[in-house]
Amino acid sequence: MIQCLSIKIFCLICLIHPVDVFFASNGNNQVVYMTLVGSFPFNSFLSGVLSCIGTAVLAVCLRIQVNKENKEFKDLPPERAFADFVLGNLVLHLVIMNFLG
Repeated sequence: MIQCLSIKIFCLICLIHPVDVFFASNGNNQVVYMTLVGSFPFNSFLSGVLSCIGTAVLAVCLRIQVNKENKEFKDLPPERAFADFVLGNLVLHLVIMNFLG
C-alpha cells in the first residue's frame, strides 16, 4: 500500500514537468510575439508573461514540496502543498487582473 502510494506521488511529480514546460514556452512565445509585432498594450504583455512565469514558479515550488526525497518538506502533507499552490495562484492572478485594470 505504501509503495503504491509513493509510486502515485512520483507519477504526480512527473505530471508537473509538462505543466512547467507549457507555461515557460507560453511565456517565451509571448516575448517572441512582442519582439516581432510590437508591444502596443504593454500592460497586457506584462500581465501575460508574469502570469506564465509566476505559475511556472509556483508549479516548481509544488514539485519541490511534494517530492519525498526533499528533507526540508518531509513533514508537509501533499494536500497542504497543493493548497499552497492553489492559494498562491489565486493571489497571483488577482494581482494580475488588478494590474490589467
